Amino acid sequence: MCFWNCCFSIDDSDTESLCDTLAMVDLTIRNLTATPLELKVAERFDSKHTSESNKDDLKRRGANFTSKLTDLFNSTSEAVSPNLESKGEANDRRDVSIPLKAFETLVTDIRAADPGREVLRLTFESEGHRYQVDVPSPSLRSTIMKNLDGGPYEFTVIYIQAGGCLSIFSSANLPGWMGEIRDEYPLTALSIPGTHNSPTCHIALPSVRCQAVSIRDQLDNGVRFLDVRVNVSQDDSEMTLVHSAFPISLTGNKYFKELVDVVYAFLDRNPSETIIMSVKREGTGRGTDQKLSRLLKDKFYSEERWYTDPRIPKLGEVRGRIVLLRRHVNDESLSGEWDGRGWALDGSVWPDNCEDGRVGSGIARVQDFYEIDQSTNIQKKIELARKHLERAAEGVCRLPGHEGYGDGAPAAPFFINFLSASNFFNANCWPEKIAAKANPAIIEYLCSRHGRPGKGPAGLKVGDAATGIVVTDWVGLRGDWDLIRCIVGWNAKLQLKH
Repeated sequence: MCFWNCCFSIDDSDTESLCDTLAMVDLTIRNLTATPLELKVAERFDSKHTSESNKDDLKRRGANFTSKLTDLFNSTSEAVSPNLESKGEANDRRDVSIPLKAFETLVTDIRAADPGREVLRLTFESEGHRYQVDVPSPSLRSTIMKNLDGGPYEFTVIYIQAGGCLSIFSSANLPGWMGEIRDEYPLTALSIPGTHNSPTCHIALPSVRCQAVSIRDQLDNGVRFLDVRVNVSQDDSEMTLVHSAFPISLTGNKYFKELVDVVYAFLDRNPSETIIMSVKREGTGRGTDQKLSRLLKDKFYSEERWYTDPRIPKLGEVRGRIVLLRRHVNDESLSGEWDGRGWALDGSVWPDNCEDGRVGSGIARVQDFYEIDQSTNIQKKIELARKHLERAAEGVCRLPGHEGYGDGAPAAPFFINFLSASNFFNANCWPEKIAAKANPAIIEYLCSRHGRPGKGPAGLKVGDAATGIVVTDWVGLRGDWDLIRCIVGWNAKLQLKH
């Protein structure tokens, strides 16, 4: 067996899918970093299965034993590539020279590893230092390239076996990833991971629980958009956390103040970050939207901790603070705030069950198709999420001094993309089941098609290739943060604008 050491760039006229077949395809490499790389050595090994799959199977049966009801319906995302490791000596080795510019995609003439039988060992060079990775890797998830000689960079790779696509990301410091982004970018220019019904990680009805881990774990692993639903009573000022009409925990009420304290503590530890918090009134309480707005203003608001200007901010304006996105009507007493412009980002007129809905204030376009009545509709949901990612990628952020910049021009809207959906009456369509299919499908899209001109569902052009806000369920299950890493990784393209 032998390698070929030539390659070709993908251009707009190339219409061949990366995922045509599982075998006998040429290796595609996507350098999704701001650092030029060069592939220098390619080796081919026979493979053997690791013991990780057996261990994972045992974990799958025993993990998340937090609720008898939940355990009945536990599921897990499929691996994007099998867990294999090399066996013996290399069958073939070739010295090659395949340069990859920042954010360049190349299809090589190196045959991808034969699924289940082979492992490719690839050695890359950057600024005189070498980094190495096996594909597929011994891990079911993303892999950190081996740093062979103390180089300054760390690279994370994800291999999509369907189509033989290797995507290389800059390894993000997930607790402080916003620290790498310049102050002048509006939040709408960023690729932001979020969670749906963010605090619903407790023992609860399986149709109510949407998250695997706590708010603190979410924030520490890169989540920067929180979706919070509160019950408002007529009689007191305590706001319990709910999902629709249900409490988020069967073992006792959880409160909004507790959640906010966790966010404050995170921001104190990571002052480079900001958290967008969407707050909506749900539950059975008879309190009104207007009361909710007064409670937020009177009990929680401080200029040091919260950003409530009804204008999309630049990142530098809100580091260390919570940006309030209100999905409720304000009390009339708040209409005079901010020189009569109101109080907080206005999401009070929110499109429902939509494919590409507009928030009434114009600050966001939303994909939130959630009424899935059968498991066959999950594929429709995934395709709608891909379409919204493509729309988000089309935008271009104009900075001062750059062509097309308009001083005082309003920021582009947020693209808010919910991967969540549910059907209370169908166990196959509960949140964890939906996430087990949607999350790996979006990882595959972000690695193999996102940011490639003409490769999205509608064939749109590509601008800055931002993902927008991607709102997820069940991330972090058994330590799997690959979807969050993929979303955060796309922010590296902003560095190319400087």
